[in-house]
Amino acid sequence: MGKALDRLLDLLDLEQIEQNIFRGVSPDERVQRVFGGQVAGQALVAAGRTVPADRPVHSLHAYFIRPGDPAVPLIYIVDRVRDGRSFTTRRVSAIQHGKTIFTLSASFHQPEPGPVHADPMPDVPPPDGIERTSDRLARYFGGDIPREIGDNPVELRSVGPLSVEAEHDPSLRTTRNMVWLRVNGDLPDDPLLHVCLMTYASDMTLLDPVLLGHGLSWMDGRTKGASLDHAMWFHRPFRADQWLLYAQESPIAYGARGLARGEVFTQGGDLVVSVVQEGLIRVG
Repeated sequence: MGKALDRLLDLLDLEQIEQNIFRGVSPDERVQRVFGGQVAGQALVAAGRTVPADRPVHSLHAYFIRPGDPAVPLIYIVDRVRDGRSFTTRRVSAIQHGKTIFTLSASFHQPEPGPVHADPMPDVPPPDGIERTSDRLARYFGGDIPREIGDNPVELRSVGPLSVEAEHDPSLRTTRNMVWLRVNGDLPDDPLLHVCLMTYASDMTLLDPVLLGHGLSWMDGRTKGASLDHAMWFHRPFRADQWLLYAQESPIAYGARGLARGEVFTQGGDLVVSVVQEGLIRVG
């Protein structure tokens, strides 16, 4: 495993300080706020550590309430809402400076038989034939890209245009976006770890369809945003260290808020995760 992935795994390995209380840290004190996917991933780790391993998570619903301070540890308090025969429910609050900055509700379900169907995966080129997004950005900016993009533990390969490209070429603007992604390195067989890593990665590009449709970019110096809420449904087991297609779309943007939906497929075509997020988009 590379150093970037080692740091991410350390980030998700929370310290337990009481029976239902965990402590996490942030990787970089120089950024203005904590990355939303980090808080969501850590909160899910906290919830999952209070649930039996044979009961995997099937959904989460989260609200980003206040910006996280990367210089201060995050305290995660788990409320054991319900332990039923088939379902377990947990509610997690992330605390900083004595205030709740994030809440997550997660439901865990013991697998059982039932009807099966799923939408097919979009027809896209395989990841091996697509350039890494970091390389495209480095070429576009002449090598001057933020460190967190070049040293990312999650490899991204965008099938279509990047937001920085659509900013200057209206013909590239679209409210759909497809990205191949995988964690850079081999992971252990812990199902909760793979789900938490996908939760971390799910917040990385999900608002891009909102930006792409309007020629905006997080790097244009005038667009600012933040995740407001985030929901995920985990349908089937998957591995975060194998290629996953993240197909995204934005059906609406209004009132400085944009809605984005995503579906995650294995390279073999199985639909494994569904995601919905509303984000704040301000252009100044």
